[in-house]
Amino acid sequence: MGGRVRLTTVGCSGSYPGPDSPASCYLVEAPFEGRTYRVLLDLGNGALGALQRVVDPLHIDAALLSHLHPDHCIDFTAYYVLRRYHPDGPFARLPVWGPDAAAERLAQAYGLDSEPGMTGEFDFRPYPKHPFAVGPFTVEVSRVEHPVTAYALRLSAGGRSLVYSGDTAPCSSLVDLANGADLLLAESAFLEGEDNPPGIHLTGREAAEAATKAGVGRLLLTHVPPWYDAADVLADARPAYSGDLEVTVAGATYDV
Repeated sequence: MGGRVRLTTVGCSGSYPGPDSPASCYLVEAPFEGRTYRVLLDLGNGALGALQRVVDPLHIDAALLSHLHPDHCIDFTAYYVLRRYHPDGPFARLPVWGPDAAAERLAQAYGLDSEPGMTGEFDFRPYPKHPFAVGPFTVEVSRVEHPVTAYALRLSAGGRSLVYSGDTAPCSSLVDLANGADLLLAESAFLEGEDNPPGIHLTGREAAEAATKAGVGRLLLTHVPPWYDAADVLADARPAYSGDLEVTVAGATYDV
């Protein structure tokens, strides 16, 4: 892949898997020490199956969790089975950064005692308050507005940067984190004109307004629930952002 940072949408369906996509999961790749380094952003319902069409899950180097709602993390229960019982194992523990409660929550989801839980397979690490290195990437995180502890993530490598909103309502912390990014991958789960509850998600227009305020080079809308038409979300966004804009789909790849 040369010197590029590449983003692959593994799953992008909002809130639950849809007929054309699993729930949230994104693969980010960049060169590192003579090979390709691979980071997962989230691993929601059904995403582990789709990931296998893109890359061997045993060739992932690290994972970053935006938050602990099932549509963003629950397939770690299946990933645990793969890493624990695969006949080619044992494998080194996979570094997994996320909210403080990640290890306990995922152990509970699989019916494991919290000790040791999944810690033989995953090296769970809380997000630090400062930028940190993950292979070739410098990672920065910022709390965003959602009913549970949730983070937006910024990954930078080779002079390129992408920001993933995770799930969030409109908030200044997303705009600040995305400032000057080459690509913003922003959730757009709500439609304009609906009676949307506050403090949960963005509309396409709100995602576009955040992208414009941050001066990002490209906007990808994601996390559209199956009950909405992505074309309507895109139509909401277009008047508020003049740059390169699209709704991502499962299997799409982008050079950042």
